[in-house]
Amino acid sequence: MFYVVLGSCLLIGYLLGSINTSVIVGKILGSDIRKQGSGNAGATNTLRTFGKKAAVVVVLGDILKTVLAILIAYTIAHFVFPAEKNIMLYCKYVAGLGAVLGHNFPVYFGFRGGKGVLASISCIMMLDWRIGLMLTIISILIMAVTRYVSLGSVCGAILYPLFVIAFNMNNKAEYVPYYIALSIVIAILALYQHRSNMSRLLKGTESKLGTKK
Repeated sequence: MFYVVLGSCLLIGYLLGSINTSVIVGKILGSDIRKQGSGNAGATNTLRTFGKKAAVVVVLGDILKTVLAILIAYTIAHFVFPAEKNIMLYCKYVAGLGAVLGHNFPVYFGFRGGKGVLASISCIMMLDWRIGLMLTIISILIMAVTRYVSLGSVCGAILYPLFVIAFNMNNKAEYVPYYIALSIVIAILALYQHRSNMSRLLKGTESKLGTKK
C-alpha cells in the first residue's frame, strides 16, 4: 500500500505539474511561447514576450499547481497513514518532485516545458519555508545586482542541497537522507535545464532582465 500511495502522489504531482501555464497563456494570446524569445516555457520568457500581466498569471499558475500537488499528496497520506508522519513527508517529497518533472517535461505539451524554477521554489517553500525564503532572497538579490535571472536560479539550485544539509546536520530523523536526496535531485534538474544559460553566461552572451531576446 505504501508504494501504491507513493506512486500515486508522484503521478498526481506530475500530471498537475504538466499543466504548463506559460504554454496555455501563450496559446490564449495566439502564440506558442516555445517559439518566441528564448523558447523557454516559463515566466521570464513570458514577461519578455507577452508582458507583465501574462507573466503574473504564469507565476501564480506555476506556484498554485505545485502547492496543490503537495497538499493533495499530504491529504492522501494523512488519510491512509494517519499516524505515519514520515510517510506523509515522503508523499510530499515525491509530489513536489513530480510537479517539477511535469513542469519541465509536460505530458500534455510534447514533453517540452520550462526550467522548473517556480515549481522548484514552491516545492522548497512547502517543505521548509525557512530554506525557501533564504533561497528566494539570495536569488532575487543576485538577479537585481546582475540582472541575470538565470544566474540567480543557478546559484539558488547549487545552494539548496547545502542549506538542507546545514539545517539538518544534527537531525537524526529517518526522513533526513531522503530529504537531502530530494534536494540534490531538484538541484540537478534545475542545473540541467539551465545548461544553455550557463554556457551563455560563461561566454557573456546571456540576455539580461529587461532586454528582449
